[in-house]
Amino acid sequence: MSDETQFEPVLPHHHGEDLSLAHCMPDSITIHTVAGILKQLGDPSRLKIFWLLCHCEECVINIAALTEMSSPAVSHHLRLLKSSGLIVSRRDGKEMYYRAADTDMVRSLHCTIEQIADISCPG
Repeated sequence: MSDETQFEPVLPHHHGEDLSLAHCMPDSITIHTVAGILKQLGDPSRLKIFWLLCHCEECVINIAALTEMSSPAVSHHLRLLKSSGLIVSRRDGKEMYYRAADTDMVRSLHCTIEQIADISCPG
């Protein structure tokens, strides 16, 4: 028996579909990862913070002012975005600064958000 066994789906109703897509379907771990990331951006406050941090690096107090949120609320959202790998932080003295992570995924999400919202990057 070969190590490379092909998944051959058996459908309850066969309507002449091309079942080759079953071989390309992402695995469960990938689907859960993507769903988790999209869930983070499904919250309007986190989406606003993420979009902002795609354009600049900022501290919590400035993010709070720009998004009209309290600093504790912003800190909560930043923790979730950071744990999802969407943003990164750096310390400068006592101050923490946040920005979007420099990854292909983040760039794609940023571009998609701007296309959906029909907006352009500032500057």
